[in-house]
Amino acid sequence: MNRFTIPRDIFFGENALEKLKELEGKKAAVVIGGGSVKENGHLDKILSYLSEKDIETKVIEGFSGEPEVEMAREKAKELDGFDPDWIIGVGGGSPMDAAKAIWIFYEYPEIEFEETIKLFNLPPLRKKAKFIGIPTTSGTASEISNLSVITDGKTGIKYPIASFELTPDMAIIDPVMVEDLPEKLIAYSGMDAVTHSIESYVAKPRTVFTDSLAIEAAEILKDHLVSSYKGNKESREQVHYAQAMAGMAFSNAVLGNVHSMAHKSGPTFEVPHGCANGIYLPYVIQFNRTVSADRFAAIAKRLGLNGETSEELTDALVNWVRSLNEAMNVPNSLKEYGISEELFTKHVDEMAKNALEDPCTSTNPRETSENEMKKLFQAAYYGEDVTF
Repeated sequence: MNRFTIPRDIFFGENALEKLKELEGKKAAVVIGGGSVKENGHLDKILSYLSEKDIETKVIEGFSGEPEVEMAREKAKELDGFDPDWIIGVGGGSPMDAAKAIWIFYEYPEIEFEETIKLFNLPPLRKKAKFIGIPTTSGTASEISNLSVITDGKTGIKYPIASFELTPDMAIIDPVMVEDLPEKLIAYSGMDAVTHSIESYVAKPRTVFTDSLAIEAAEILKDHLVSSYKGNKESREQVHYAQAMAGMAFSNAVLGNVHSMAHKSGPTFEVPHGCANGIYLPYVIQFNRTVSADRFAAIAKRLGLNGETSEELTDALVNWVRSLNEAMNVPNSLKEYGISEELFTKHVDEMAKNALEDPCTSTNPRETSENEMKKLFQAAYYGEDVTF
């Protein structure tokens, strides 16, 4: 038996934020990252809409970087005595992941972190609060997903917490939130969405439901991502919806080695998650082609790429991903990103070991050994095609 779970309500389009005026509840904790959501007036708008419904609010902030376990625990303690019945995550992946972690620790203050990172092992949430996600970037789909990616500050290792309990109750996807995104954020979050669509289409737990969302999202991204990067507002809106569609796909089909590698190397090299995905994706496609060439060919055909055979179409897909990177100034190798060979060599063995243990590796279409994971990192560092 398969399962497909997404938020109960997804409100999208112009003025979708106004749905907050109809929210039922008494108190809401609004979790944000840095100052941008304040500076552009979006936070004031959110708080104003909640106020119209007489909902008391408390703003929890400071998650502009990768969220860490202990910080999430400390922020959860700030809710003691306030007792919100809604937690609202506003931002890109980091603030939204932090909001979900705060939600867990608010409901279960004594839960051990080691228990939370066991796949689909969370106890029932919503004993105290429900969750709303409002994205301010177009890529992570955290407003849709059943994941929270958080770093263990003691080890520096990033872990995904995966549970259908974390699927938000409501997602509000308003294009006004991404109208003024910087180019770099559009590029990095966009490559995150592209990776979600491709990895979920070939992941082991894929279904007909996830396939349809993944491949449609890929086509929209093909048509609109670079245009969004160049400033087209209509394309930016379409990308904002496509990333949520890709999020519905990967939340149920899961992902693969691209994300395993990004999770374990991003903190080590301080590479933003979406950028890391953009770098690794072509190499992992090449690695997985021995078992998924027909799936990659189907994506390539849907995108209108050239090729007669599955092999040619897979090559075309790899070249398309690289061309996206080039069009948006995303590097195509770790070396091009600026990581020294000495630093890479120092950490590659540990990263390969940790990536092998990442939950996303278990759903990658091709079984992967620790040595193969290391060779994938090496190929991605030097920019060498994967032929093993």
